[in-house]
Amino acid sequence: MEKETETQIQQLQMFEQNLQSLLMQKQAFEMELTETENAMTELDKAEGEVYKIAGSLMIKGSKQEILKDLNQKKDLLSLRLKTINDQEKKISEETEKLREKVLSKIKNQK
Repeated sequence: MEKETETQIQQLQMFEQNLQSLLMQKQAFEMELTETENAMTELDKAEGEVYKIAGSLMIKGSKQEILKDLNQKKDLLSLRLKTINDQEKKISEETEKLREKVLSKIKNQK
């Protein structure tokens, strides 16, 4: 096998590892976003005193203040997910192009 083809195969493996890492990050952010949205739903239903968790403490706060914090967190998570989706798309496209190139070279060598 040519040295260039071997290098491209290694690059393909690196792309696949990057994609796997992005997918794990994406899953974690999606779970956190779901938890945040669920907290916002529960906060809307809440009457009386509300609390938020900060580290290992539970702190009393106003409903509006906590909702504002949750909205900021939701916006940040949505932005991170958008960035990850963009990266995932770009890496997937690059991976597919490289995969086709490598397969073509391998077929031509046989």
